[in-house]
Amino acid sequence: MTRVWLMVLVVFCHEIFSNGVITNSSTRPSVVKVGVILAYKTAIGKVAKVAIEAAIEDVNSDPTVLAGTTIQITMHDSHNNGFLGIVETLQFMEKEKETVAIIGPLNSVIAHEISQISNELQVPLLSYAATDPTLSSLQFPFFVRTSQNDLFQMAAVAEIVDYYGWKEVSLKESRIIIVHTYNDSLGLMVLNLANNLGMMESEFVWIATNWLSTKLDTDSPLPSDVMNDFQGVITLRMYVPDSKLKRKFVSKWNNLTKGKSANASFRLNTYGLYAYDTVWLLAHAIDAFFNQGGVISFSNDSKLTELHGGSLTLDALNIFNGGNLLLKSILQVNMSGVTGPIKFTPDKDLINPAFEVINVIGTGFRRVGYWTNYSGLSVLTPEVLYTKPPNCSSANQRLYDVIWPGQTTKLPRGWTFPKNGTQLRIGVPIRVSYREFVSQVEGTDMFNGYCIDVFTTALNLLPYAVPYILVPFGDGRNNPSSTELVRSITTGVFDAAIGDIAITTNRTRMVDFTQPYIGSGLVVVASVNELNSNAWAFLRPFTPMMWLVTSIFFLIVGVVVWILERRENDDFCGSPKKQFGTILWFSFSTLFSAQKEKTVSNLSRLVLIIWLFVVLILNSSYIASLTSILTVEQLSSPIKGIETLINSKDPIGYQQGSYARSYLVEELHIQESRLFPLNSPEDYEKALKDGAQRGGVAAVVDDRAYVELFLSTRCEFSIVGQEFTKAGWGFAFPRDSPLAIDMSSAILKLSENGELQRIHDKWLMRSACTAQGTRIEVDRLQLKSFWGLFGLCGVACFLALFVYFIILFRKFNKHFESSGRSSRIGRFQNFFMFLGEKEETVRNRFKRRQMERVSIKGVDEDESTHLCVRNREKWGSEIGEEKRRWLEYTNF
Repeated sequence: MTRVWLMVLVVFCHEIFSNGVITNSSTRPSVVKVGVILAYKTAIGKVAKVAIEAAIEDVNSDPTVLAGTTIQITMHDSHNNGFLGIVETLQFMEKEKETVAIIGPLNSVIAHEISQISNELQVPLLSYAATDPTLSSLQFPFFVRTSQNDLFQMAAVAEIVDYYGWKEVSLKESRIIIVHTYNDSLGLMVLNLANNLGMMESEFVWIATNWLSTKLDTDSPLPSDVMNDFQGVITLRMYVPDSKLKRKFVSKWNNLTKGKSANASFRLNTYGLYAYDTVWLLAHAIDAFFNQGGVISFSNDSKLTELHGGSLTLDALNIFNGGNLLLKSILQVNMSGVTGPIKFTPDKDLINPAFEVINVIGTGFRRVGYWTNYSGLSVLTPEVLYTKPPNCSSANQRLYDVIWPGQTTKLPRGWTFPKNGTQLRIGVPIRVSYREFVSQVEGTDMFNGYCIDVFTTALNLLPYAVPYILVPFGDGRNNPSSTELVRSITTGVFDAAIGDIAITTNRTRMVDFTQPYIGSGLVVVASVNELNSNAWAFLRPFTPMMWLVTSIFFLIVGVVVWILERRENDDFCGSPKKQFGTILWFSFSTLFSAQKEKTVSNLSRLVLIIWLFVVLILNSSYIASLTSILTVEQLSSPIKGIETLINSKDPIGYQQGSYARSYLVEELHIQESRLFPLNSPEDYEKALKDGAQRGGVAAVVDDRAYVELFLSTRCEFSIVGQEFTKAGWGFAFPRDSPLAIDMSSAILKLSENGELQRIHDKWLMRSACTAQGTRIEVDRLQLKSFWGLFGLCGVACFLALFVYFIILFRKFNKHFESSGRSSRIGRFQNFFMFLGEKEETVRNRFKRRQMERVSIKGVDEDESTHLCVRNREKWGSEIGEEKRRWLEYTNF
């Protein structure tokens, strides 16, 4: 029995020791020391002090947290000064040699320095207010941020800017200003100066980070003169979900702050909530530390023993041997606090970062939405968003309406040109040809032309003045390259460029263009000859291939109908010559519905109905095309379009300075040796008239806008083929320039009110030459337009013949089944003989044979023998007759 109890005792002790109960009881101290670094006079510091003291009291009064161990805190005031904060920390660590963790500091600058000490002494540093993203776990492994990272706050600001369609927040011309500071007094000073400078008016956008919401939460209500400094400002606040724990803590806040401030009471802010949870997080981590066998012990730092004898006695600083285990316990905490779920990601950030978007208005503020890294901007609470699939698409982003500075709900443009700004240097090409688009007035620095009028008219629609100066670009002898003009913007030579600048892919990689103010693209210009009406003009509507296929189908339909009708219809019988003539006459007479032959076969009628429909379409198309040919002047050219030029080796002209050259070489892979630069319309005319055989060019490739102006007085040339690129003209500005957006809106207004067309007509009105109804002979009726009809007719013919021969073969087998066996060649000959016979003849012979079979059955055996002999002789003569007819049929 003794052995049994001994065994039970051993097992019981093993379970206790394995669970860590007795071991931890023996190693748990009665007090754990924790240091706290605050800045008492700041909005965050004074609230955090009360919150931390309340948390320590709640933790120590709850025996289930640390199992009798209490946390002893020692607070130090850093005075919000980096140097004093470092000194205070060193003095604290020197005096309180058994400190296992530090809570604070508030300032990220101080946190950077103290984190160095924390890393050296392996003491975890927990900060609920140092939100600088550069405090990374890689550089400072013992730094733990117990509130939201500013990285997420910056992401929220960026999404707000993108949500409202603003592009820039840092040009001198930008009116979107973001204020981020760790010192609320400095932030208030900035907003006060901005208000005094008139920068809190309409068209300005002010976005403040959570320093402003913290100030409003802590010291509300603020004086009216202070509130006037940030009317219409957008600010962010760390989101804390509503919970029972939060409501309980908020309800007792007034009792906690009584007598804490001699000047005035202060309210709770989100940093106070995170400070309260930081103490509870540390308490749970210390408990887990002890449960894992952690022991509070310290050892000397060999690096600091060499500093013995100084007034700071740095050699007294010790390394916390259990620092790594406590840090691991902190990062593994999973609990619910007054700020919601508390758990760390692998990057040592709190899970579910979220911010409220707040609009300051009147004597307070109003929430206009939320931001989460889960679904971006939304008017739904983060708790609701987490129940849905993540969706950060632009279509899903939403905020309530904001009242902006200047007491307006109209969305600010966010950009304006400064009244005292320097003049924009705008590059303008000096053209030597097509000066209707842009040209410099001789002897002056002024420019005129279509492009200049569009620019100045659009500029007048802007709600602000834009001082500028037009700077010529080019040598005045050749048309300058628009690509080089655009590249000058990227190098800072010009602030913008206007003129006949085509919007191409390569150029959009360098600058931003406005909305196109004229549509254009590359076309081919060639010499054309007038096609006068002649004796063979009636053949023009169809191409040769179309004529050939149509003729073939006339014959096919005629043959098919003849095959389907000849055995039953006498109109399709007769001598071979007559039948051939019938085929030709019947097929071509369908064109006029004048055929005299009647059809009796349903299959032939089906084929004929479909063919008559095809003939109707062909006839209508032919008449329409022929009418057009005879009434409208036609032009012909050996060049049919860009495909002709690609497949030939003829020289090609292009306008010097145009993007046409690079497109022909890089995109169409045309040899450069075939390309000849031309500088003026006169050069175009001479080169085209000379032609490829006399040192000229076969065609010119240029932008449609220039070509239309060129053709307005030159009727012997024309555009051939289709426009093969799409490249409108626009004004060029630096990348992400707000002026490009505003000018695009102005150009759209000009297009809507008809002003753009008026400017076009003023400078580029066509003459009577291009207004004539001339056209290139490129619209002849092609086979590809009718292949569906021909295919339908061909299928109908095939199916009709297929059905016809199946029926005929069945009749053949039925007719000759009583003829006895015959060779395969004999059956083949008999089938073609059967095919050539009239249907009535076949039926009569079949009836006669049936009657003979009946008569044979009534005679005796001897007579039947003689009768069979006679019948065999008779059938032999009939077979001989059938062979004779077969020979005649094959001769036909």
